[in-house]
Amino acid sequence: MIYRKYIKRILDFILSFIGIVVLSPVFFLLIICIKFDSKGPVLFKQRRIGKDKSEFYILKFRTMKIDTPKDMPTHLLKDPESYITRVGKFMRKTSLDELPQILNILKGEMSIIGPRPCLWNQFDLIAERDKYGANNVYPGLTGWAQINGRDELPIDIKASLDGEYVKNLSFASDVKCFFGTIASILKHDGVVEGGTGTLERMKASESTAATAEKEDR
Repeated sequence: MIYRKYIKRILDFILSFIGIVVLSPVFFLLIICIKFDSKGPVLFKQRRIGKDKSEFYILKFRTMKIDTPKDMPTHLLKDPESYITRVGKFMRKTSLDELPQILNILKGEMSIIGPRPCLWNQFDLIAERDKYGANNVYPGLTGWAQINGRDELPIDIKASLDGEYVKNLSFASDVKCFFGTIASILKHDGVVEGGTGTLERMKASESTAATAEKEDR
Protein backbone atom coordinates (compact mmCIF):
# COMPACT_ATOMS: atom_id res chain seq x y z
CA MET A 1 0.00 0.00 0.00
CA ILE A 2 2.85 2.39 0.86
CA TYR A 3 4.59 1.50 -2.39
CA ARG A 4 1.42 2.09 -4.42
CA LYS A 5 0.57 5.43 -2.78
CA TYR A 6 3.95 7.07 -2.32
CA ILE A 7 7.10 5.20 -3.35
CA LYS A 8 5.93 4.35 -6.89
CA ARG A 9 5.33 8.02 -7.74
CA ILE A 10 8.68 9.08 -6.25
CA LEU A 11 10.49 6.44 -8.32
CA ASP A 12 8.55 7.47 -11.44
CA PHE A 13 9.65 11.09 -11.02
CA ILE A 14 13.30 10.29 -10.33
CA LEU A 15 13.65 7.70 -13.11
CA SER A 16 11.80 9.79 -15.72
CA PHE A 17 14.01 12.81 -14.95
CA ILE A 18 17.14 10.67 -15.30
CA GLY A 19 15.70 9.15 -18.47
CA ILE A 20 15.22 12.54 -20.14
CA VAL A 21 18.81 13.55 -19.37
CA VAL A 22 20.41 10.25 -20.41
CA LEU A 23 18.27 9.77 -23.54
CA SER A 24 18.47 13.38 -24.77
CA PRO A 25 20.94 12.43 -27.60
CA VAL A 26 18.47 9.74 -28.76
CA PHE A 27 15.63 12.28 -28.66
CA PHE A 28 17.68 14.69 -30.78
CA LEU A 29 18.59 12.02 -33.35
CA LEU A 30 15.00 10.82 -33.70
CA ILE A 31 13.73 14.39 -34.11
CA ILE A 32 16.15 14.90 -37.03
CA CYS A 33 15.12 11.59 -38.64
CA ILE A 34 11.40 12.36 -38.34
CA LYS A 35 11.77 15.82 -39.87
CA PHE A 36 13.77 14.51 -42.84
CA ASP A 37 11.49 11.52 -43.42
CA SER A 38 8.07 13.16 -43.78
CA LYS A 39 6.08 16.36 -43.45
CA GLY A 40 4.41 17.19 -40.16
CA PRO A 41 5.17 17.81 -36.49
CA VAL A 42 7.72 15.78 -34.54
CA LEU A 43 5.36 14.97 -31.68
CA PHE A 44 1.93 13.40 -31.86
CA LYS A 45 -0.68 14.20 -29.19
CA GLN A 46 -3.75 12.08 -28.59
CA ARG A 47 -6.58 11.97 -26.02
CA ARG A 48 -6.18 9.03 -23.72
CA ILE A 49 -7.79 7.72 -20.54
CA GLY A 50 -5.79 8.15 -17.36
CA LYS A 51 -6.22 7.34 -13.67
CA ASP A 52 -9.89 7.19 -12.57
CA LYS A 53 -10.86 7.64 -16.24
CA SER A 54 -9.67 11.24 -16.35
CA GLU A 55 -8.47 12.37 -19.77
CA PHE A 56 -5.00 13.57 -20.72
CA TYR A 57 -2.96 14.00 -23.90
CA ILE A 58 -0.38 11.31 -24.44
CA LEU A 59 2.84 12.24 -26.25
CA LYS A 60 4.53 10.15 -28.90
CA PHE A 61 7.01 10.65 -31.67
CA ARG A 62 4.95 10.85 -34.86
CA THR A 63 5.16 7.58 -36.80
CA MET A 64 2.28 8.09 -39.23
CA LYS A 65 1.56 10.45 -42.10
CA ILE A 66 -0.41 13.62 -41.40
CA ASP A 67 -3.42 12.43 -43.42
CA THR A 68 -4.02 9.45 -41.09
CA PRO A 69 -7.56 9.43 -39.59
CA LYS A 70 -7.49 10.89 -36.08
CA ASP A 71 -8.57 9.12 -32.88
CA MET A 72 -8.74 5.76 -34.60
CA PRO A 73 -6.90 2.71 -33.22
CA THR A 74 -4.35 1.35 -35.69
CA HIS A 75 -6.10 -2.02 -35.88
CA LEU A 76 -9.25 -0.32 -37.23
CA LEU A 77 -7.47 1.29 -40.18
CA LYS A 78 -8.13 -0.44 -43.51
CA ASP A 79 -4.44 -0.58 -44.41
CA PRO A 80 -2.34 0.60 -41.43
CA GLU A 81 0.99 -0.07 -43.16
CA SER A 82 0.20 2.53 -45.84
CA TYR A 83 -0.04 5.28 -43.21
CA ILE A 84 3.18 4.49 -41.36
CA THR A 85 6.34 6.40 -42.33
CA ARG A 86 9.66 4.68 -42.98
CA VAL A 87 11.20 5.97 -39.75
CA GLY A 88 7.90 5.33 -38.01
CA LYS A 89 8.00 1.64 -38.85
CA PHE A 90 11.38 1.29 -37.15
CA MET A 91 10.30 3.32 -34.12
CA ARG A 92 7.12 1.29 -33.64
CA LYS A 93 9.01 -2.02 -33.80
CA THR A 94 11.54 -0.83 -31.23
CA SER A 95 8.96 1.18 -29.19
CA LEU A 96 11.14 4.29 -29.54
CA ASP A 97 8.02 6.26 -30.50
CA GLU A 98 6.87 5.92 -26.88
CA LEU A 99 9.86 7.79 -25.41
CA PRO A 100 8.15 11.24 -25.17
CA GLN A 101 5.79 9.68 -22.63
CA ILE A 102 8.62 10.14 -20.17
CA LEU A 103 7.31 13.73 -20.07
CA ASN A 104 3.82 12.43 -19.23
CA ILE A 105 5.37 10.44 -16.39
CA LEU A 106 7.30 13.47 -15.14
CA LYS A 107 4.06 15.50 -15.11
CA GLY A 108 2.29 12.83 -13.05
CA GLU A 109 -0.14 11.75 -15.78
CA MET A 110 1.41 8.33 -16.24
CA SER A 111 3.62 5.80 -14.50
CA ILE A 112 6.54 3.80 -15.87
CA ILE A 113 4.64 0.55 -15.26
CA GLY A 114 0.86 0.21 -15.54
CA PRO A 115 -1.95 -0.62 -17.98
CA ARG A 116 -1.37 1.03 -21.34
CA PRO A 117 -3.63 4.12 -21.66
CA CYS A 118 -6.47 3.46 -24.08
CA LEU A 119 -8.05 5.95 -26.46
CA TRP A 120 -10.97 7.96 -25.11
CA ASN A 121 -13.29 6.20 -27.57
CA GLN A 122 -12.20 2.62 -26.87
CA PHE A 123 -15.34 2.11 -24.82
CA ASP A 124 -15.16 -1.69 -24.96
CA LEU A 125 -11.67 -1.78 -23.42
CA ILE A 126 -12.59 0.86 -20.81
CA ALA A 127 -15.66 -1.16 -19.79
CA GLU A 128 -13.64 -4.38 -19.55
CA ARG A 129 -11.01 -2.69 -17.39
CA ASP A 130 -13.73 -1.42 -15.06
CA LYS A 131 -14.45 -5.04 -14.16
CA TYR A 132 -10.94 -5.43 -12.78
CA GLY A 133 -10.30 -1.97 -11.32
CA ALA A 134 -7.64 -1.38 -13.97
CA ASN A 135 -8.91 2.17 -14.62
CA ASN A 136 -8.15 3.15 -11.03
CA VAL A 137 -4.36 3.30 -11.36
CA TYR A 138 -2.03 5.45 -13.44
CA PRO A 139 -1.56 4.10 -16.97
CA GLY A 140 1.96 3.02 -17.82
CA LEU A 141 4.65 3.33 -20.43
CA THR A 142 4.62 -0.46 -20.36
CA GLY A 143 2.76 -3.10 -18.40
CA TRP A 144 1.93 -6.72 -17.70
CA ALA A 145 -0.21 -7.11 -20.83
CA GLN A 146 2.59 -5.66 -22.98
CA ILE A 147 4.98 -8.48 -22.05
CA ASN A 148 2.27 -11.13 -22.40
CA GLY A 149 1.05 -10.65 -25.94
CA ARG A 150 0.71 -6.92 -26.61
CA ASP A 151 -1.00 -6.39 -30.02
CA GLU A 152 -1.84 -10.07 -30.33
CA LEU A 153 -4.23 -10.06 -27.36
CA PRO A 154 -8.02 -9.76 -27.66
CA ILE A 155 -9.57 -7.01 -25.53
CA ASP A 156 -11.01 -9.25 -22.80
CA ILE A 157 -7.67 -11.00 -22.21
CA LYS A 158 -5.78 -7.71 -22.27
CA ALA A 159 -8.13 -6.23 -19.65
CA SER A 160 -7.86 -9.30 -17.43
CA LEU A 161 -4.05 -9.08 -17.53
CA ASP A 162 -4.30 -5.39 -16.60
CA GLY A 163 -6.50 -6.43 -13.68
CA GLU A 164 -3.97 -9.08 -12.68
CA TYR A 165 -1.29 -6.39 -12.59
CA VAL A 166 -3.41 -4.11 -10.39
CA LYS A 167 -4.20 -6.96 -8.00
CA ASN A 168 -0.52 -7.89 -7.59
CA LEU A 169 0.92 -4.36 -7.84
CA SER A 170 4.22 -4.21 -5.97
CA PHE A 171 7.83 -3.17 -6.41
CA ALA A 172 8.73 -6.74 -7.38
CA SER A 173 6.01 -6.92 -10.08
CA ASP A 174 7.09 -3.55 -11.51
CA VAL A 175 10.71 -4.72 -11.72
CA LYS A 176 9.54 -7.90 -13.46
CA CYS A 177 7.52 -5.86 -15.99
CA PHE A 178 10.43 -3.49 -16.59
CA PHE A 179 12.95 -6.18 -17.48
CA GLY A 180 10.30 -8.22 -19.29
CA THR A 181 9.66 -5.18 -21.51
CA ILE A 182 13.33 -4.92 -22.43
CA ALA A 183 13.34 -8.59 -23.44
CA SER A 184 10.12 -8.16 -25.47
CA ILE A 185 11.49 -5.14 -27.31
CA LEU A 186 14.69 -6.95 -28.22
CA LYS A 187 12.67 -9.90 -29.57
CA HIS A 188 9.91 -7.69 -31.11
CA ASP A 189 7.35 -9.84 -29.31
CA GLY A 190 3.66 -9.15 -29.93
CA VAL A 191 4.15 -6.28 -32.39
CA VAL A 192 1.55 -6.66 -35.12
CA GLU A 193 0.44 -3.60 -37.05
CA GLY A 194 -3.33 -3.47 -36.95
CA GLY A 195 -3.10 -6.57 -34.80
CA THR A 196 -5.30 -6.24 -31.72
CA GLY A 197 -6.76 -9.71 -31.22
CA THR A 198 -4.40 -11.27 -33.76
CA LEU A 199 -3.77 -14.27 -31.53
CA GLU A 200 -7.48 -14.94 -31.28
CA ARG A 201 -7.98 -14.55 -35.03
CA MET A 202 -5.06 -16.88 -35.75
CA LYS A 203 -6.59 -19.57 -33.54
CA ALA A 204 -9.96 -19.13 -35.25
CA SER A 205 -8.26 -19.34 -38.64
CA GLU A 206 -6.41 -22.51 -37.62
CA SER A 207 -9.65 -24.00 -36.33
CA THR A 208 -11.42 -23.19 -39.62
CA ALA A 209 -8.56 -24.69 -41.62
CA ALA A 210 -8.64 -27.85 -39.50
CA THR A 211 -12.40 -28.18 -40.01
CA ALA A 212 -12.03 -27.70 -43.76
CA GLU A 213 -9.31 -30.34 -43.84
CA LYS A 214 -11.58 -32.85 -42.07
CA GLU A 215 -14.41 -32.09 -44.51
CA ASP A 216 -12.08 -32.67 -47.46
CA ARG A 217 -11.31 -36.10 -46.10
